[in-house]
Amino acid sequence: MQAGSGRGFGGGTGSRKHARRNTGEHGGWQKVLEPSRRSSAPRSTLQDAERETDVGRESEDVEKIKKGLIGRSQALKLVDKYLEGDDERSAVAVARALVGIEGGLRAFGTAQQVPQRQYTLQDLRLNKIEPVRFLSPTDSTLNKVRTSAQVALLSGIGSLYYFGHWDMTQLLGLVVGLLFVGSVDQIVNGGGGEGLILDTAGNLLSSRYRDRVSQHEAGHFLVSYLLGVLPRAYTLSSLNALTKYGALNLQAGTRFVDYDFQEEVKTGKLQSKTVDSFTCIALAGVATEYLRFDLAEGGLNDINQLDSLLRSLGFSQKKADSQIRWAVLNTVTLLRRHEKAHRALVGAMIAGKSVGECIGVIEGELKNVTDI
Repeated sequence: MQAGSGRGFGGGTGSRKHARRNTGEHGGWQKVLEPSRRSSAPRSTLQDAERETDVGRESEDVEKIKKGLIGRSQALKLVDKYLEGDDERSAVAVARALVGIEGGLRAFGTAQQVPQRQYTLQDLRLNKIEPVRFLSPTDSTLNKVRTSAQVALLSGIGSLYYFGHWDMTQLLGLVVGLLFVGSVDQIVNGGGGEGLILDTAGNLLSSRYRDRVSQHEAGHFLVSYLLGVLPRAYTLSSLNALTKYGALNLQAGTRFVDYDFQEEVKTGKLQSKTVDSFTCIALAGVATEYLRFDLAEGGLNDINQLDSLLRSLGFSQKKADSQIRWAVLNTVTLLRRHEKAHRALVGAMIAGKSVGECIGVIEGELKNVTDI
């Protein structure tokens, strides 16, 4: 699953949930185990054998952690190693083994949450949350960048005409060429090329935009961690996503380990706790922007994806509204409570720290906090 900032992306959680601000890699990432060319064993047999090896190694690590033979720092390096190797189950097993032991993880899945009940819009306002400003994100910053880019393009064309002595035929050819390239980008990449250009321009020209994106993604990361959903990876720009995943239609986003969620969906036994967690994670980026800037700009895609998820689960409008109101209050409460940890996490993510290192930063900030 990926969650993302949602400024023109397609996707997280999951799955950017992701990235574009694509949260839009909803879904798990199952490890693909390729058989050896020299082996005649069936693919499923090789997969089972490799999985058994992974489970054995995972059990070994867990036992060492429980016996105190592996400390938190070394264990978090194992988490990174497993995530890099697409062994999500082992990464989660190691993280869970650190919970509740001396010097382990105090905050992973241990957050104190607000009671789950029916909340009204007035309840949100009493907690200093304005629903309209929260749930109606408008990306004015990137829109300004887009407008500036269009003005610059028109100015460039005008300069070619007045100073470059281009005739109308040449200018028309240029315009048609640009329109053709744009159309191909929309069809082939879903507008990924345009998104890459705008996002890169936004990062280069607007410190406000950069700050919002990093704050947004750190919100997703922190809330997922506090609720016991292990972050898998993150990106803070379209260019970062392109170099990391090799796809043009992705933007900034945070991915999460969500195989539990996927398995519950497949079996039709989706637990309310799971829905609660992923609802909060989806809203965490928007909640962060609202708290830090008094208005959310990114995250429209997160909200749309959440709405689609609840509809697919058969939620009535009344039930969906109730779920979202509770999640808004719960997520905002967590972020307000752990503002210091969030700010430290932003710095770590901007510095490009690994997931394990980011977790270490969170735990370092919360080591003396009694109310997780």
